[in-house]
Amino acid sequence: MLTKKQIRYCLDVMEEMFPNAEGELVHSNPFELVIAVLLSAQCTDKLVNKVTADLFKKYKKPEDYLEVTLEELEQDIKSIGLYRTKAKNIKKLCQVLLDDYNGEVPQTKEELVKLAGVGRKTANVVASIAFNEPAIAVDTHVERVSKRLGICRWKDSVVQVEETLMRKVPRDEWSVTHHRMIFFGRYHCKARNPNCPECPLLELCREGQKRMKKAAVVK
Repeated sequence: MLTKKQIRYCLDVMEEMFPNAEGELVHSNPFELVIAVLLSAQCTDKLVNKVTADLFKKYKKPEDYLEVTLEELEQDIKSIGLYRTKAKNIKKLCQVLLDDYNGEVPQTKEELVKLAGVGRKTANVVASIAFNEPAIAVDTHVERVSKRLGICRWKDSVVQVEETLMRKVPRDEWSVTHHRMIFFGRYHCKARNPNCPECPLLELCREGQKRMKKAAVVK
């Protein structure tokens, strides 16, 4: 496991590599962000943005999603994986927003996570981006990078990864660290083909060292 000093070095390197890292889901308000993050489960941000470009022109507020049939909404998001479940969750979420929150997106993670289709990760993303609440949302990239580097244990659950990062990263850096780790995992330390040979963190990375040794043996 990495020491506090080593983790600090990793965070600084990621900052140098991706100084402008930020959420890539296109939205213009908290409501659109909730819908976009809900749609992004097991789907790329790029595809979501392609779908929401038209979706957000048609649906401006919770009432709009409730005025159409489930089948119509399904067709509007059909190119996205799990579209049937997501369409149902969007309708349920919109109904709750109208019934309990006057059509507005609640600002706390505790309230957000109660909405249909909104898990812990989604709640963290929305709280962080829409309401500037410090949060670390653990998606596949954050989990992979944390475990490969040795910030977290291989056996840690998603919740344990989140809790570990919250302990080891300064609170005022939670949100930006979340974005930088995503960029690091999405564009550099990829799942199937991580760029280990050119990685500035290779000396600290247990997974990178393992891969390099394996590659040397093969040669």
